[in-house]
Amino acid sequence: MSIVADGVDAALEWSIVGSFTRVGAALRRRLDRWAPLAGRDLGGRVVVITGATSGLGLEAARALSGMGATVEVVARSAAKAESTCAELRQASGNPNVGFVVADTGNLEALRRAATELRERHPAIHVLIHNAGALEDVRQTSPQGIELTVASQVVGPFLLTGLLLPALKAGSPARVLWVSSGGLYSEPLSVDRLEMTGEEYDGTTAYARAKRAQVTLAALWADRLAAERIWVHAMHPGWADTPGVARSLPKFRRVLGPLLRTPADGADTLVWLAVEDGAPLSETGRFWHDRRARPLHRLSSTQRSDTPEERQRLWRWAVDKSGLSIR
Repeated sequence: MSIVADGVDAALEWSIVGSFTRVGAALRRRLDRWAPLAGRDLGGRVVVITGATSGLGLEAARALSGMGATVEVVARSAAKAESTCAELRQASGNPNVGFVVADTGNLEALRRAATELRERHPAIHVLIHNAGALEDVRQTSPQGIELTVASQVVGPFLLTGLLLPALKAGSPARVLWVSSGGLYSEPLSVDRLEMTGEEYDGTTAYARAKRAQVTLAALWADRLAAERIWVHAMHPGWADTPGVARSLPKFRRVLGPLLRTPADGADTLVWLAVEDGAPLSETGRFWHDRRARPLHRLSSTQRSDTPEERQRLWRWAVDKSGLSIR
């Protein structure tokens, strides 16, 4: 069965469409005999998750609160966050669901939110970077950073650093990044990360930000391994979320029934948050459908991913975020 599963998995990966759609999730669930996640006891664990008022983040928050975790939602809108938390508390019977207000693209708001989270929870066990949107028009953050990069690269980098004391106190802890298969199309380039107004394309900006995300996740993994903080990135495949409906309506119309449900898209994220086997055997991996995946499909992106460019990205992120860390 393992040989068959490996063969089917390889064929799905090669096809891309088969891998990223609901077909891949259905076949892999059956062939790899995925253990159900519901029923795990996460009582006493604190999970912080950004972008959890809809889509994949909401599905992850629903699953984790249902397992008894204390869940803190980081959201832009207080009203939407309150409504979401009320829904989660009612559905799970778990009263320990709260929120802080911050846009992940606003660094000052994140600093305030991190202070509030540390005051509430001296120990945090899981930090999930899920927030992010594909913007059609170039915008800038309050700090003057192109918004896609601010919200999906600089902001999560800052929040990770600010919550390190609590993550260390919660060790063994996990930091998880929700990326996208779109990163496979873009090389790592610090100079091309913030697109100018003349060249701006939302899909390209999003893919470049996702490439930077997984690189920074791997760099954090190297730095935090001794602290027993595991860092991973994952991509959910193509899921039918409100973000896809808003930003990629043509893509959604074409693929339609082949798109994954949000729950299928969030499965590997939840698995990484709760499973003590493979996710804790090695840090700094990139996952899809509960298997570690390569970071590159193209030789051009592989060539760009040099130790020198990785260190340039780290220094750039430190500078942009204002984080006091080497």
